[in-house]
Amino acid sequence: MITFLSRLLIPDRQNTDLPEVRRRYGVLSGAVGIFLNLLLFAGKLAAGLLAHSVSITADAFNNLSDAASSVMTLVGFRLAGKRPDRDHPFGHGRIEYITGLLVSVSILLMGAELLRTSVSRILAPRETVYSAFSAAILLLSIGVKLYMFYYNRSLGRMIGSVALHSTAMDSLSDCVSTSVVLICMLAGRVFGISLDGWCGLAVSVFILRTGLNALLETASPLLGEAPDPDFISQIKEKVLSTPGITGMHDLLVHDYGPGHVIVSLHAEVPASLSLVEAHEIIDRLESSLDERFGIMSVIHIDPVDKSDMAAAFLKDRLTSRLHAIHPEAGLHDLRILRGDGVPVVSFDAVLPYSVEMSDERIVEELSTFVTENTAGYRSDIRVDRK
Repeated sequence: MITFLSRLLIPDRQNTDLPEVRRRYGVLSGAVGIFLNLLLFAGKLAAGLLAHSVSITADAFNNLSDAASSVMTLVGFRLAGKRPDRDHPFGHGRIEYITGLLVSVSILLMGAELLRTSVSRILAPRETVYSAFSAAILLLSIGVKLYMFYYNRSLGRMIGSVALHSTAMDSLSDCVSTSVVLICMLAGRVFGISLDGWCGLAVSVFILRTGLNALLETASPLLGEAPDPDFISQIKEKVLSTPGITGMHDLLVHDYGPGHVIVSLHAEVPASLSLVEAHEIIDRLESSLDERFGIMSVIHIDPVDKSDMAAAFLKDRLTSRLHAIHPEAGLHDLRILRGDGVPVVSFDAVLPYSVEMSDERIVEELSTFVTENTAGYRSDIRVDRK
């Protein structure tokens, strides 16, 4: 159904990197989710009332919550697709992350309500009535939810959407919870034991676990997570393969939502190049990065004077000292600034977050090292954590 509707409603549907195509896929997923979840809610509510089952009724309201989540997804994608404006110059892409967060919270709320209801039913048991209609509704629900899981997961991977991935996991949790309800109902029919409350309790724990995992996953981009290592590798490969670029550092990825990414970095070029020559190299590189990755890039020029033998010698000594602190430590942008007074050794020391030594202590040790290995040069040292 999704494939048919996408062919009908989404022009240029294969170009999922386009913001408008992503938005249309998200809206389509939300609309289909609303329709299917409302159908399941009506069917399960009728089945739960006929069977006097708290677990089936709770499962019905779980589907109603899913319909509300689909509304959030639909609205979120529509808002995320809005063009940048004066108040939001980097676009509205992060609304998609907020939508995923709201979906996660709704899952947790539904799980908590189901937990409360289930505990009440355990403390005050009530006989449930088996019916073929209820069993058929539950079987149909399992099939529909499996379908929703697969199509949301597929769309989420295709357009790189955290919100759709959260929706897919919600559908999977619904599939498992409905299966548990069905098994408990059949067990009650065959063995004559009432498991309705305990069944609801198991379902609620599963839903709470799913909601918590989805919450952690969707909150991470909002807090600012580390970029995809594969993406970083591709950026580095492209930069370092550019003629005239001898090295790079200080690569930062600023994520303002899918399709709204800004990359900044420092590119090292030979100091012998004129300012115009270096600027032309950087201009071409920025255009190439923007065209290949669909991003905005900002590149700072760092001239490197490889003829300065004193700087090269000191760089080797400092690198060895940093390796003694941590094998993955290093440095970049080392220059000896020779003015009228005492020369200044300027560089960035790069250390992993696992190094517990404070930045102040690191600067103090490296400054002492510079003084001891030069004719009393001063230092200008910055610490980067990679």
